[in-house]
Amino acid sequence: MLRSGPSRGQAPSAPMLPKQTLLINFLTDLPEMTIARDNGDPNFVQAPHRGDIGLISRFMIVFGILSLAFDYLTFAVLLWVLHAGPELFRTGWFVESMLSATLVVFSLHTWLPFTRSRPSRALLIVTSVVWLVTLAIPCLPVAGPLGFKALPPLYLLSIVVIVVAYFASAELTKQWFYCEHVRGVQR
Repeated sequence: MLRSGPSRGQAPSAPMLPKQTLLINFLTDLPEMTIARDNGDPNFVQAPHRGDIGLISRFMIVFGILSLAFDYLTFAVLLWVLHAGPELFRTGWFVESMLSATLVVFSLHTWLPFTRSRPSRALLIVTSVVWLVTLAIPCLPVAGPLGFKALPPLYLLSIVVIVVAYFASAELTKQWFYCEHVRGVQR
């Protein structure tokens, strides 16, 4: 059973409820289903490539640590800066998780800088719809039953800053990570 709520700066007993986790899984799957028909990098799709398990392992470690760092940053801002109670904490983490998970796909779906990549129309449309749904849910009648609460403007601004910083960090990390490998592919 959940406690009534944390005191200032104390995490809720469950940072996300099971129904909220299921909603995140469902909503993040929608844009990811369009990746199969996404536009590939022209230099990469010209010829087949062998899978590189070592590269995949390093990728998972590097980007897993980056994602974890931004999860901790989100927790810190929600708990220690904004002093969010359980509903606002869960809503803030839900919104940040959804926006960052769907936005980072635009960086990581390509080895090129995201400005030189053209995501498919389906990825753009479905991601836009998911963003609108994500931002609307806390303001709709379903918010209460889902354990959400409308976010005050300062919370939304904080989340947008975190999401933009995460995207920029993912893009810079990607450029560093693939620097040598992409040069070899483009030769």
